[in-house]
Amino acid sequence: MWPADLDTGPGTVSVWCAPVGAVEPVYARAEHVPHYAASTMKIAVLAAVHRSGLDLDTPVPVTDWFRSAAPGAPPYLLPRAPDDDPAVWDRLGAAAPLGWLAERMIVTSSNLATNLVLGHVGVEAADAVWRRVGARHSRIGRGIEDAAARDAGLTNEVTAADLAALLDAIALGRLPGSAPMLAPLCATAHRYDLAAGLPAGTRIAHKSGWVTGVRHGAGIVYPPDRPPYLLVVCTTTTLPDAAARSLLARIAARSWAILGQ
Repeated sequence: MWPADLDTGPGTVSVWCAPVGAVEPVYARAEHVPHYAASTMKIAVLAAVHRSGLDLDTPVPVTDWFRSAAPGAPPYLLPRAPDDDPAVWDRLGAAAPLGWLAERMIVTSSNLATNLVLGHVGVEAADAVWRRVGARHSRIGRGIEDAAARDAGLTNEVTAADLAALLDAIALGRLPGSAPMLAPLCATAHRYDLAAGLPAGTRIAHKSGWVTGVRHGAGIVYPPDRPPYLLVVCTTTTLPDAAARSLLARIAARSWAILGQ
């Protein structure tokens, strides 16, 4: 049984669970409901880098000032979050390779790296990734902490089904750079939700996303003796983050019982 509190929790819990390449999911609920994307949008930004054909060794000036996506709005300063990757901030005022920034964007979920990469490839190119994989509702409209754009109604949204479509395309090699994209996704440092519900050492190419009231996990799970499968959980709830992480881990454990062993 899937966790009973999926239907009784304080908010919306969306799930997509299916073998890679499957047309229909093994389990899905509220899979087309949009959620604020948090850091899961970084998967689409990563795909945009590889679709762009840009040289990954291209030096990118490291700055914390960014152009707003809101027409006519002034540039904005990205505040340094306490948990943001210090390796990227240490390069402020210098330059860093585009490929390295894309890697830090995924592995450590660096917001500074994300805005630098997004500024280099363009919001439109990142948003176009969703259309490329057949996503129906997801969108990228702005960089991180772009308050003027947020106030103008520009935002970043995902659905469980759309995130699954993007990961499916990567897993099947249908996007340029699919194989290189798997390396940082497998090396993600934040392993407190989906990965926590899987057996220790299980290979999972994944990305988490979290802000207050939001906790998402999207991944490709690679059981050692069975075909890989997709698991995406998006939650917008009033749960404390520790409880939300636990919920995602329990969903992952159930997915493993069905598709992993």
